[in-house]
Amino acid sequence: MPGVGLLDFRAVIDALRRNLGYALRTMGRRPGSTIAIVLTLALGIGASSAVFTAMDAVLFEPLPFSDADRLVSIRQTRERATVANVAPVRLEDWFERSSSFEAMMGYTAQDAADTFADPPENIRVAGVSPRMLEVFGITPILGRGFVAADHVPGTAPVAMISESLWERRFDRDPGVIGTVVDSGDQSAEIVGVLPAGFAFPDPEVEVWGANVYFDFVLNRGNAWYTAFGRLKPGVTVEEAQADLTRVQANLAAEYPDTDRNLGAEVVSLMDTTVGGVRPSLWLMFGAVFVLLIVACTNIAALLLARAADRQRDVAMRLALGASRRAISAHVLTEAALLALIGAALGLFVAELALLGFKLLAPEFPRIAEVSLSRSTVLFVSVTVVAVTLLCGMAPALQNARQKSAQVLTDSMRMQVSGRHSWQWGFVGVQVALSVALLSGAGLLIRSFQALTDVDLGYDPDNVLTFRISGSFAEEYATIVQTVDGVLAEVGAMPGVEAAATSSPVPGVASDGSGFQFGASNWDSIDGGSVTPVIAEQRVVSPDYFETMRIPFLAGSRCLSGPEDEVPEIAVNETFVRSYLPDRPAVGAVIRDGGEPRLRIGAVVGDAREFGARRAPVPVAYSCSTVIAYPPLTFLARTAGDPMSIVGAVRQRIAEIEPSRSVYDIRTLNERVGNEYAADRLRAVLIGVFAGAALALVCLGIYGTLSYIVGLRRREVGLRVALGALQQTIVSHFLFKAFRVVGLASLAGLVLAFIVSRGLASQLFGVSPNDPLTLIGVVVVILFVAGVAALTPAVRAARVDPMSALREE
Repeated sequence: MPGVGLLDFRAVIDALRRNLGYALRTMGRRPGSTIAIVLTLALGIGASSAVFTAMDAVLFEPLPFSDADRLVSIRQTRERATVANVAPVRLEDWFERSSSFEAMMGYTAQDAADTFADPPENIRVAGVSPRMLEVFGITPILGRGFVAADHVPGTAPVAMISESLWERRFDRDPGVIGTVVDSGDQSAEIVGVLPAGFAFPDPEVEVWGANVYFDFVLNRGNAWYTAFGRLKPGVTVEEAQADLTRVQANLAAEYPDTDRNLGAEVVSLMDTTVGGVRPSLWLMFGAVFVLLIVACTNIAALLLARAADRQRDVAMRLALGASRRAISAHVLTEAALLALIGAALGLFVAELALLGFKLLAPEFPRIAEVSLSRSTVLFVSVTVVAVTLLCGMAPALQNARQKSAQVLTDSMRMQVSGRHSWQWGFVGVQVALSVALLSGAGLLIRSFQALTDVDLGYDPDNVLTFRISGSFAEEYATIVQTVDGVLAEVGAMPGVEAAATSSPVPGVASDGSGFQFGASNWDSIDGGSVTPVIAEQRVVSPDYFETMRIPFLAGSRCLSGPEDEVPEIAVNETFVRSYLPDRPAVGAVIRDGGEPRLRIGAVVGDAREFGARRAPVPVAYSCSTVIAYPPLTFLARTAGDPMSIVGAVRQRIAEIEPSRSVYDIRTLNERVGNEYAADRLRAVLIGVFAGAALALVCLGIYGTLSYIVGLRRREVGLRVALGALQQTIVSHFLFKAFRVVGLASLAGLVLAFIVSRGLASQLFGVSPNDPLTLIGVVVVILFVAGVAALTPAVRAARVDPMSALREE
């Protein structure tokens, strides 16, 4: 019996060797067709593998932390307002009074000058609360972490540094512990070095200092922490949310003046990190999956045509005793070999696609973690099996079902036309899927166009933006001197028309500073009937509106600062419509707790300060840059190219502030354009996939009709000999193609309506069922079908009847 098993194994190997040899010979006889199939598979498998790799790394791989599923983002919310940062003292209350958390921590980051370099370079510094290492489950590779005593007032400042800074500045000297690191006007003793794999939420941070809880930090109104927590084992996000809601309700009763309208929000860290890009990745994967199916149906049609060309050969083998199972194995082996070669090239295509993806979306979440992996190889392996079955089953079944005697008899007849339903069926599938894919691409492109055409309410052209290093610990007088001095020097430079400051950066949803004001909430406004009064807060210098070319509608620029008893602010048009629709806004006083807090000094036009997607909301502009320092952004409007003055700006600031670094230098147009990055990425990639699918449809129609014309040469020759007109023959073949394409387009429109529902949340300024887009797609498909079908149809009409009738 063991010998029988060995013989069976040898028989399988021998059969496989024969099938591979037959497949290689078959592929070699049609090199052009083989190359087309391999390249098509490389495109389909490569594109789908690239998107899968991105999805796997971004959405499915756990975050690089111990028990990452227990990490959550914790945010402070205000009734009817946007999510804001957390007050440090409130975060401590939440941790002490909750039962769901193993640890909580918060941090605030700022950019400082690394005075070790000449000239000073920017270095990112984070001030952190207790329990940072416990939350992220990290251990220093050298030295120690922070202890409770490090956060007590009067303690000497201590810091931990990144491994990259340890290597760059200290040459990995083990004696770095106990030395001092300087950042701007601050210095701290180094007590630990954190490993290179530590994925802190702000990836630019290289120095972590222990925040000291002095009186200002313990003010319940100072919400400046970005907060995170580690749940206890077995606790869900929903349970933690309920627990923290209970805790905050108790705090609201205990501290009504500061906590009465506040809430808490708990979100998994994974959702916080990648939640915004999840729909885009699934959309791209769906699109590339459709492209892969279109490619497979195209290849299946080509293999069917090749199988039909070998009908006589197959019939002879069947007549000589070959089994139908063996015939099918030959076809499937050929399909598998083509799929393997296509997959090998597809991995190369995937690598190139991922490089392009990183260039198109450098700020995409977890983009640095995206690379070909074992999961990619597994995906490609499964894809090879699926492609083999999808591409090989139809020709295998066709060969297995044919009758040898009938084929040999038909080969001697004049009539060789058939219905060719398989080939036309594959063409129909390609057309239907392409209509759906093109419709989605068209909607995304029109949405992106609508987004870029939005009237922003300000002029982003010719505006240079930059930051200078600073510290939250600087004295008020120093801040005023620095900001005013930089504005005066930059504003006086040749080619500069105006200069101002803003926090956050205008026109973006998040300016990257790590600092968030959120919304202000006041009790009432004199003469207004709506309470409470809620408005987004922006901090700008008095010349901000002239620099951004935001028009004044009433009043004049505000000049007062926080030292005034009732500071003056500017509000936008939406604020007036919301709260003061029936009375002049200038001079109105905003009150909180019955006390006057602010006075409106000016009304300005609406500007989409938070990105083009977000319609204007009530905005209050505080015209004092001091309270927003150091995450302040400087703006300089120039007469020409704003990047042309970068060198002069650096030199001028180095002269007046030699200990500060100038960094984050970009044009405002670049910053605003980055807000469209996700929309641009979706539109570009889906457009590329749709274009590739359209090209495959064109090849499919051309190839199918060319194949049918080739089979029917003798029939067409006979009809021409009997007097048929060329126009009639051309019309006959065009009608056959348009009939299939027309029916498939209708099916594709149904798919497009279904797909558009999933796109609705990602569109801007265009309806998911936009008739112009759908009609345009069908017109494009019909035009492409006509162009693809015309050449073989004309070739059929010009056949020489005598030559065709003499063919064997």
